[in-house]
Order: sequence, then structure tokens, then C-alpha cells
Amino acid sequence: MLQDFLTFALVGFAAQIVDGALGMAYGVVSSTVLLAVGVPPATASASVHAAEVFTTAASAGSHVAHRNVNWRMFFPLAIAGMIGGVIGAFVLTSIDGNVIKPFIVGYLGIMGLIILWRAWKGPSRTPTNRKLLAPLGLIGGFCDAVGGGGWGPTVNSALVGTGTEPRYSIGTGNTAEFFVTVAISAAFVTALLTGNWQNTGGLVQHAASVAGLVAGGLVAAPLAGWFVKIIPVRVFTWMVGGMVLFLCLYQGLRLFKII
Repeated sequence: MLQDFLTFALVGFAAQIVDGALGMAYGVVSSTVLLAVGVPPATASASVHAAEVFTTAASAGSHVAHRNVNWRMFFPLAIAGMIGGVIGAFVLTSIDGNVIKPFIVGYLGIMGLIILWRAWKGPSRTPTNRKLLAPLGLIGGFCDAVGGGGWGPTVNSALVGTGTEPRYSIGTGNTAEFFVTVAISAAFVTALLTGNWQNTGGLVQHAASVAGLVAGGLVAAPLAGWFVKIIPVRVFTWMVGGMVLFLCLYQGLRLFKII
């Protein structure tokens, strides 16, 4: 139990440090690691979002304090993201884990490719179309709930890619993510209480892992606003994309019983 806590505390710390620099990867990395050790998809997503309630709150506070948030972009992203996240959570908890797991592994692999593509392409200088913010938030929230992570690769990378200054893309996206995470976590709890999701034992069984993710993420999260100002983004992006793809390959090999 203690070993699980310490292991996932390190995972949570490293994932949150990267997330603070890139505006993405905490959920993707954490859920990928949980899936790799055999946690069912719905349980992995619920566990990651339970941890993210705390880490995104600390990260959002840091970005607000460092004035990294564009409030005109924030509201449509947050509101649409909450709606998409709730829909995604109920979809995920209504489907058998063995059926959905190959799709989740594939989704996370796509997220890894998107991250690498962002690293290779670099930011565009085309101004962000504000009409796209709500649809982007809706898709990002849905993908985040279904994949256990993906808000950053979907939303923050799109904001950077369409010309928004990275500081404000990451700060605004990460602040909106707190509200999306709360909505997704509430949806998971509602699914449990209404009997729409029967896999309650998995959350208890992996409580030490969740606690470790929370502890490690909380230690790193207050640094988010500072890291986004000083860390070279492109190198970190290559590293994260490569790591996510490696972990997804490992999951795929386990899924097809090759290893």
C-alpha cells in the first residue's frame, strides 16, 4: 500500500510538473499509467479526475495569481467543457470496461501523436476564432472524461496552434479545466449513487494510487504558473508525446496478450 502511494506520488508529481509547463499531460500520463497496471477504464478515469479536483484547483490558483488567464476565452471553454465532460462520464460508466479499453488505448495513442505533432509543427500565428471556443470546450470535456485525460492536448494545443500566446492558452485552459474536472467527478459520483456504474470496488482497491496522485500533484501544482513562464515548451512536448506513445504501446501489447 505504501509502495503504491509513493510510486503514484512520483507519477503525480512528474505529470503535474509537465502539465504546468505544457498545459497538458497530467490526465493523459496518469490514466495511461493506471491502465498499464490493470485499472479498468472507468475506474482509471474516475481516479484521475478525483486527483485532478485538487491539482487543477492549485494549478488554476497559480495561473490566476500570475495573470495567465484570458477571462473572455475562459467562460465559453469552461461552460461547454463541463457539459461535454458530464456526457462523456455517463457514456464511459455505461459501457463494459473490457469493451471500451481498446478504444481508450487507441484514443490515448492518438493524443500522444497529437502532442508530437504539436512539437514538430510549432505554434501558428493565425488569430483564434472565438466562435470555436464553445465547440472546442465541448469536445475537450467529452474526450477528457472518456479518456481519463485529454483536455490539454485537445484544448490547450488547439489554442496555441491557432495563435493564442502560449502563456494565456495554458493559463486559461488549465483554469477552465478545474471546473470541467469538478463536473466530471460529480458525474462519476452520480453514476455510482444511481446504480448506473457498478465498479465501485475498483476505486477502493486503488485508493492508495489515487492518494499518491493527489499528493504528488499538489506538491507540483503551485509551480504551474511559474513553469509556464520559464520552461522551453517544445522539448517538453517531445518528451511527453514519446512517453505517452511508449506507455500506450505497452498497454496494447498487454491487451493482445503479447507480453
